[in-house]
Amino acid sequence: MRDVAIVAFAQTDHRRRTDDLSEVEMLMPVLHQVLDATGLRARDIGFTCSGSSDYLAGRAFSFTMALDGVGAQPPISESHVEMDGAWALYEAWVKLRTGEADTALVYAYGKSSPGEVRDVLTRQLDPYYVGPLWPDSVALAALQAQALIDAGETDEAALASIAARNRTAAADNPHAQLAGSVPAGDYVVRPLRTGDCPPVGDGAAAVVLAADDTARALCTRPAWIRGIDHRIEAHSLGVRELTDSPSARLAAERAGAFERPVDTAELHAPFTSQEVVLRRALGLDDSVRVNPSGGALAANPVMAAGLIRLGEAAARIHRGESDRALAHATSGPCLQQNLVAVLEGETTHV
Repeated sequence: MRDVAIVAFAQTDHRRRTDDLSEVEMLMPVLHQVLDATGLRARDIGFTCSGSSDYLAGRAFSFTMALDGVGAQPPISESHVEMDGAWALYEAWVKLRTGEADTALVYAYGKSSPGEVRDVLTRQLDPYYVGPLWPDSVALAALQAQALIDAGETDEAALASIAARNRTAAADNPHAQLAGSVPAGDYVVRPLRTGDCPPVGDGAAAVVLAADDTARALCTRPAWIRGIDHRIEAHSLGVRELTDSPSARLAAERAGAFERPVDTAELHAPFTSQEVVLRRALGLDDSVRVNPSGGALAANPVMAAGLIRLGEAAARIHRGESDRALAHATSGPCLQQNLVAVLEGETTHV
């Protein structure tokens, strides 16, 4: 098995609406930017994998149109996951680890603005018992938040402070959709206010992976993926303990996150209450800088936000601002699916 690293990362400026852009037009500048950072061209890439959702686009096989932005001629080795791009990165990581390619391009995109994303996400629910009730994504997150409050794990003031910290950190992120002082706002679904919820917006991101000496040749300080794992919890909300995330904890354990402390964590926590759950499940104390990019509370392009967490963690390692970082991605209601990766700079390689 070979060592694999993230050697480049790029993302769009995340916006509330991109009516003037198609998915391809939104994606192409990001693909050019991430390839230019490595000096590679599309034909030099050994494997390409993408993450997106046809439900957001409102048409079948929409991801095939996005390939126009990559350039599929001459023919390329390509795959797609109907998931956040973090899971596309996992597939590419496996390809490189097993020697089927030396480099990989991973990208993800999502346009939530054309429809009502709260309604679209109900399609993730159990179609027999929960789906017919039409609880939307915010209502389910509010159910989780209230469970945390009832258990004495947090309160509304603590949730507001989480939102304030994330969006203050986003002031240094030129790609963020929301940054700086954002008011708590009115209740959306009690106990969650507008400030506890992610912005709805459009965006895309891409990373380049490379193995062994190829990574060292393409990047001054590669972000080596020392461990990565993903786990899923029961589909039925009624059999889950919403105040905890055993799947995130298990994924972190299998990824080696608990072997040594991390200095940075990029958590895909679209709601403030979910950061409370993840911090406890992942054992993150105040010595760890959590979401220096602002996290999903600053920009949450559905299907790309998880890949962005991996990219942001890697970028900090590239710049020498972190030595060992944890990156997390989630999908499904109330942290149902969780992916955890541990990234390290060259100096910490043992």
